Amino acid sequence: MKQALIVIDVQESFRHRPFWDETEYPAFVQQIQSLIDAAAAQDIPVLQVFHTSTSSDPANPFSLASGHVRTLKELRVAPAAVFHKTVHSSLYAKDAGGASLQDWLREHGIEGVIVCGIRTEQCCETTSRHASDAGFKVVFPTDATLTFAMQSPSGKHYTPAEIRDRTELVLQGRFARIARAADALTA
Repeated sequence: MKQALIVIDVQESFRHRPFWDETEYPAFVQQIQSLIDAAAAQDIPVLQVFHTSTSSDPANPFSLASGHVRTLKELRVAPAAVFHKTVHSSLYAKDAGGASLQDWLREHGIEGVIVCGIRTEQCCETTSRHASDAGFKVVFPTDATLTFAMQSPSGKHYTPAEIRDRTELVLQGRFARIARAADALTA
């Protein structure tokens, strides 16, 4: 099965959000970099997606005018293609020529995707669900995703570990194969 690695929103924009937390960041960087390097070594295309805002306000860290829509400084990514999105699912992201990521995957005969990046329960989970519904086999290496603490409308506090656990619960067996980064590229 021909696969592609989708690296979602690993961008400096997040450092400029009030919820940014460095606690789990070093482990995330290690896992995602290992996954990116392993994919490249196996000639699995690495596709990079950036989240952008339609705003041109340089104070918005997701605006292209901010200068923050670029790869996190600790990571090395040499993507086969780069896409930008304004919604949660990366399959809708567009390249410079206007083709969607989903179009790119189909044109290159990709049958399976490995989804990693920021945020676990948002763009990574949404992309996984969309990709599964579109007929792709999805692998979700949770340790190569990053998220941050959240609070529900009822006031309950959720840790990143609890959010990752919930994401694994809802994806496993329905939308994706849950894996560790070290095992994500195995069939």
